[in-house]
Amino acid sequence: MGTSLRVGMSAVDSSSDAALIVLADQPFVRAETIDQLIDQYQARRPEVAIPVYKGFRGNPTLLDRSLFPEVMTLAGDIGCRAIFGRHAEKILKVAVDDIGVLLDVDTDADLQRCQQAGSQGSLGPELLQAADIAGRSVVGPQLVVVGDDAVVKALVRFGNLLHFSVTVVDPFLTVDDVPGADQVLHALEFSPFSAGSDMYVVVASRGRFDEDAVEQALTAGAAFVALVAGEKRAQEISGGLQAKGVPDQSLARFHSPAGLMIGAQEPEEIALSVMAEIVSIRRRTAAGSCEPAHDGG
Repeated sequence: MGTSLRVGMSAVDSSSDAALIVLADQPFVRAETIDQLIDQYQARRPEVAIPVYKGFRGNPTLLDRSLFPEVMTLAGDIGCRAIFGRHAEKILKVAVDDIGVLLDVDTDADLQRCQQAGSQGSLGPELLQAADIAGRSVVGPQLVVVGDDAVVKALVRFGNLLHFSVTVVDPFLTVDDVPGADQVLHALEFSPFSAGSDMYVVVASRGRFDEDAVEQALTAGAAFVALVAGEKRAQEISGGLQAKGVPDQSLARFHSPAGLMIGAQEPEEIALSVMAEIVSIRRRTAAGSCEPAHDGG
C-alpha cells in the first residue's frame, strides 16, 4: 500500500489542493459520497476528511496537500491511516448515508454476499454484517452523551466543533433528532466504546437512568463521567455507588454538579461549562498533571 500511495501521490497535479484516496476494492461507494467529502473539504478546509457511517470510519479518504510529504514517507503494507494519529484534531468526520464506505470486496464470496443483500433491498443490518468494521472506530476523543434534552443537543454541537466522536445514548432518539451526532445507540451499554483516557461521558437523563449510566461509564474506564443534576441528586448517586462498592479511585472520575463554575443557566451555557471542564482535564492529562480541574457547577 505504501508504494501504491507514493506512486499515486507523485502523479497529483502540483496545482491540486487535495487528493482522494479511493480504494479499488470498494465498488459500492456512491458518487454522492465523494461529492459530499469534496464539498465539506472546500467549506471547512480540514487536513483530513473521512466518511463515517453509523459511527464507523470508512473510505475513501480526502487528504489536504499539506499531508502529501508525510504520505510520501510511508513504506510497506501501510496506508494513509498510519498518519491519522498525528492529526486527530484536524480530521473532519463527514456523516454519510452510504454503507458502501465500509464494504471491502476481496473475494468472490464477498461480492456475492453484497450483491445478494443489495438485490433484496437490504441496505442496512445485513450489509453491515458483511462489512469489515474491525478497527474502524473513529479516531480522536470520544464524547458519549446519555439522555434527551436541550443540554444533550448543545453538547453534541460543541463536541462536533471540538472534533470529538459524538455518540448519543437514548432509547427513543434517532440520528435525525440530534444533528451532528456520529451515532445514536438505543441500549445503555458501554462495551462498544474504546475505554480509556480519551472517553468522556455526560449523563443528562433527568433521573431516568442516571445511576446505571454513571456506574457503567465508570466501570468502562471513562476518563470523565459527569452528571447534569442538582447537588442533592449528585450526592444520592455518589452515595449509592459507594454502597455498591465502587472504588474511590473510580469515584474520583465522577463529576457532579457537572461543568466549570461560570454561572451557567441556559442549556447552551451548561453545555459550554461541561465541555470547558472536559477540555481542561484533557489538556492537564496530556501535560502529565494529576491536579483535578473540577470547579463545581
